[in-house]
Amino acid sequence: MLERVRQVDAKRRETDEARSLVIGGTGLVGGYIVEQLLRADQRPLVLSRTNRSTPDIDWFHGDLLKPDSLKFPAFTTLFCTADAILLANALPQLLNPSLKRVVAFSSTSVITKQNTEVEAEREMIKRLTDAERRIAAACEQHNVGWTILRPTLIYAEGRDTNITPLSRLIRRFGFMPLVGGARGLRQPVHAEDLAIGALAAGSSHAAINKFYALPGGETLPYREMIGRIFDGSGMPRRTFPVPPLLWRAGFLLAKPLFPGANVAMGIRMMKDMTFDSAPAIRDFGWNPRTFNPKFD
Repeated sequence: MLERVRQVDAKRRETDEARSLVIGGTGLVGGYIVEQLLRADQRPLVLSRTNRSTPDIDWFHGDLLKPDSLKFPAFTTLFCTADAILLANALPQLLNPSLKRVVAFSSTSVITKQNTEVEAEREMIKRLTDAERRIAAACEQHNVGWTILRPTLIYAEGRDTNITPLSRLIRRFGFMPLVGGARGLRQPVHAEDLAIGALAAGSSHAAINKFYALPGGETLPYREMIGRIFDGSGMPRRTFPVPPLLWRAGFLLAKPLFPGANVAMGIRMMKDMTFDSAPAIRDFGWNPRTFNPKFD
């Protein structure tokens, strides 16, 4: 009888410790990760900068900017969709004897924007690349398996900062300028697919200590991607070509119509930004949807 009680207690401790911490769980991809963990009958630990209370989730109030204040019970897997630069700074505080895996999100921008003409973008890419290196080094120093995921254009209708703003511009003006014919290839990826992929990567031995690009399930010319956004908004496709030189010359005048844009964004419409999904397919069954967004 005593032995049986010990076995039950040991099993309970094992279950309690085999938990996941999600940093960025109130964000786009992180929210989907939390949903996936709940569907798998896990009770995740989730960090939030505001006080929250939700059944089946253990919320912890804190901020990656203040890593010394972060205190959590034992967890075995860390999923981070928040800024990888902040994670790199806070990771030493998060490492614990139970931790086995870290799955962190970065961006394919570390490749596509290395030679950008925008100085602020170049500086950010340097910092992000350094953060990736520091995350990997800290994990390896403590014998923790790491996986760094680099998504392409992330979207979730009505919620993202990539595709949804384009849909709003289209609805507002009824047209979209396309620089140089906008032949550059894109692979938009849905946030829910990224969450599913993150959990699969976190449980895959083959994915330990590797980087993965996570493109969407379809490769499209930029102009066709824009066309799909028109379709998903229930609007006729109305685009017009803008020569690159004219775009540069007229950008200052056009900028008020496209807040948050910079001249390089238009020029990149002509550049291919595609990545090989084969390693992710091979190592953890990456299987994202095609790009057919629907906007209400």
